Amino acid sequence: MSIISDYLAGVQRLIAQVSEERIERLADRLEETWREGRRVLLMGNGGSSATASHIVNDLQKCIYLDSGKPLRALCLSDNTPLVLAWGNDTEFANIFEPQIECWAEPGDLVIGISGSGNSPNVLRAIEAANRRGARTFGLAGFQGGRLAQTAQECIVIESDSMQQIEDLHMILLHAVFVTLRERTKRA
Repeated sequence: MSIISDYLAGVQRLIAQVSEERIERLADRLEETWREGRRVLLMGNGGSSATASHIVNDLQKCIYLDSGKPLRALCLSDNTPLVLAWGNDTEFANIFEPQIECWAEPGDLVIGISGSGNSPNVLRAIEAANRRGARTFGLAGFQGGRLAQTAQECIVIESDSMQQIEDLHMILLHAVFVTLRERTKRA
């Protein structure tokens, strides 16, 4: 078998292992947030940041275009000057928590994406969101790390391949988006 075949077989195996019920629960949380007019705040580092930023496009633009009602979605790593200011003036582990303190309100949905499940900045933000009464959801890999215990709900991709974990996180978020899109069209 080639490296490519092995990689793709690994992704297929991981897809087959994901709990559809957990994906449905994330879709439920997003729908509740949309119906209540609340915010969705997403964050991650590196590839997880790119995933968070990407899905905001679908959640914000497409839901609004299809339903006429916006889903107020924001990626906390998209404001590079602000992220760098917090990192420089305090510490990198503090780049998301102050943004949560600024934006998160009770009933909002905060989604932390961390391949390892142990990103200190994501964990601190999820802890802050919990304190503020927001709903929290994690997407993690490996064995879930601390994110699996810190977020109120979490989907863990049990793999030690960061690339495949990141692939699955994007696939799952697209599945959730497609589900939400169909639900909001009927609203």
